Amino acid sequence: MFSADQSCWFVRKVICWRAAASIIWGVLLLPPPTAVFVILSRFSLLSPIQTLSECLTVMTSASAFLSFVLLCSVTIMVAFLIFEYYSVIPTVACSKIALLGQLLHPRHVANSLLHCVLGVIVAWCAAIAIGGRYEMLTYPCSLQDVPPRVCLNEYQLILLLAGAFVGFSHNLFGVIHNMNYVSFHTVQQYKSLRFKGSLPLVVKCSAAQALYSIRNYILIYFFLGHIPREWICKMFNLHLNSSTHRLDTISGLVDLSLLYHLWTSATYLLFTWYTSLLLFRIFITEGYSFPVQSSFTEEVHRCLPRVLSDPAPAILKFLALQDLALLSQHSPSRRSEVFSLSQPGGHPHNWIAISKECQLLLADLTQRLVTYHDRVATNGRAKSLPPGSGELKSDSSSVTSSVEDLMSPRARNVSIKTPDSVFARNAPSPMTAPFTPPQQDNLFASPALRRLAASVHQGSPWYGSVQSPHVMRRAPKLWSTSDSHSSGSPVSSPVLLPSPKQVGYQPSLLTQFLHNRKEQVKSFLSKRVLIAYLFNKLPEASSEALFADSQAHIWALEGLSYLVQASFTEDHFGVVQTSLSSILSSMLLLQEAVDRHFKLPHASTKPVRTAGGMGEPTYKTLRFALRAALKTAIYRITTTFGEHLNAVHMSAEHRKRLQLFLHYKE
Repeated sequence: MFSADQSCWFVRKVICWRAAASIIWGVLLLPPPTAVFVILSRFSLLSPIQTLSECLTVMTSASAFLSFVLLCSVTIMVAFLIFEYYSVIPTVACSKIALLGQLLHPRHVANSLLHCVLGVIVAWCAAIAIGGRYEMLTYPCSLQDVPPRVCLNEYQLILLLAGAFVGFSHNLFGVIHNMNYVSFHTVQQYKSLRFKGSLPLVVKCSAAQALYSIRNYILIYFFLGHIPREWICKMFNLHLNSSTHRLDTISGLVDLSLLYHLWTSATYLLFTWYTSLLLFRIFITEGYSFPVQSSFTEEVHRCLPRVLSDPAPAILKFLALQDLALLSQHSPSRRSEVFSLSQPGGHPHNWIAISKECQLLLADLTQRLVTYHDRVATNGRAKSLPPGSGELKSDSSSVTSSVEDLMSPRARNVSIKTPDSVFARNAPSPMTAPFTPPQQDNLFASPALRRLAASVHQGSPWYGSVQSPHVMRRAPKLWSTSDSHSSGSPVSSPVLLPSPKQVGYQPSLLTQFLHNRKEQVKSFLSKRVLIAYLFNKLPEASSEALFADSQAHIWALEGLSYLVQASFTEDHFGVVQTSLSSILSSMLLLQEAVDRHFKLPHASTKPVRTAGGMGEPTYKTLRFALRAALKTAIYRITTTFGEHLNAVHMSAEHRKRLQLFLHYKE
């Protein structure tokens, strides 16, 4: 799971111990629900005192001790499976066929079979606790038979098969609703308080899911119950008692006592498993305080700047960003370490590493959003570009170049004139222009390419000629920025020249033939109802997948903005001021990309209300939380610095957008 050597210390000393603590607490908390289940399964209103004495006798018997050992083993196994398959980034299926592929994955199939076996074990333990007609799988048909015949006890069989079905349903429900996804709570609480507050939800979800599963199981057993019954009788040479009712009939299933015991057993099974899941989430998402700097060389890889910068497991990255967001708000002493200078040398290595990683996260999300926006047409479907078309590649390269200019080391340390800032008056940045509908001449051309094509003025020698970005390239810069500024002359716009490599490019006949046939096959299949149902995009799934890891970006925004805000009074060396321009530019670029995404036709502007359950639906609203956190972060900086931001060097488009925040008009 973790390949980096530097992260092994975190796995050994933090993650494994937290997982072990959750397993131990799951085993220690097993006796109370077990005792409640025994009392509920044997309770009688006519003789409550006798029922309590029988329950006490059952719980102190040898069979109860064996059942409890098996239940502890099942709890440990379930907790191990949770630890093996958990993830801090949800897996979002964008179509029905993608979800079907997840369900049919060999790993999930094996996991389903294992949950079925574990469900049978729990159901057998429940049958022992209930007793009576559920206690034995076989019994002698009649004492007068010679030789004696052994009959199958269908009551225990239906209880064991119910455990297998509930275990399978639990795993299926977990894949569909991302039960392995572990989310981080916004408000930090003590583990005991969080467990106490979530316990009613666990009980409610266990009872509701058990009722839903037993309903489906009864219907399946009514139609297919004879198959496992006859197979078991044939395999073990058992007989069926003709004097008893078959349970795959209406008269056999309409038994309130049977339905009650099936429901309580399923509720007990799901409660123990959901409790293990809840404990694991509570322990694994507990905050961890990373040292900002260390005096020992062998502990440098454990410090916060190194953890953020090095390739690390997702859980380590998320905990580090969470710690950054917390220290930036509540720890002045740790903030002073971030603003400190190295000795000797006097370099702000801590601040550079932290701000660099946060800006890289923001730039990565910005590039993803712009690429996705340019790949989506106005009807919400992905564009199909012909072979050899370089529109998407050209637009992505332009975005990448702007991001690289923003995230370059010089841009972080000193204020320099990037191409976007130098040529801001003549050629706006492709990521700062507002979203506009596609032109009629080319419906699938990206806004960045249309602006690039429209930037050629009438006096240009290329006016009236081919305006495609595929036949243009920038000429070498033959002037110096310092010379132009010293002479007071305005900055010239970049010269666009035709690229000899791409002029007159035509795909081959074979390529055109294959492309046409592929489009014909896609058009034919899209008209079939079943194919369209399986391959059509699920509502909001693309946006949810795009913002699946946005919790990390929210913490990066909070950490950066709070550190910049605190630097106004705490940064005695001015280390933050050198990168304030790039920080504001990255935030404004991301805000422009987020605004363009929410203007897409298929993107909803309000979060969808989700029903409460053990699944983590928070990833469905991460994009809305990110939009709010981004706007809050920019306002946090503008309200702190105020008119001082007018002295910060940035492009004209960014300065115009920043004025909206300064005047509270955004």
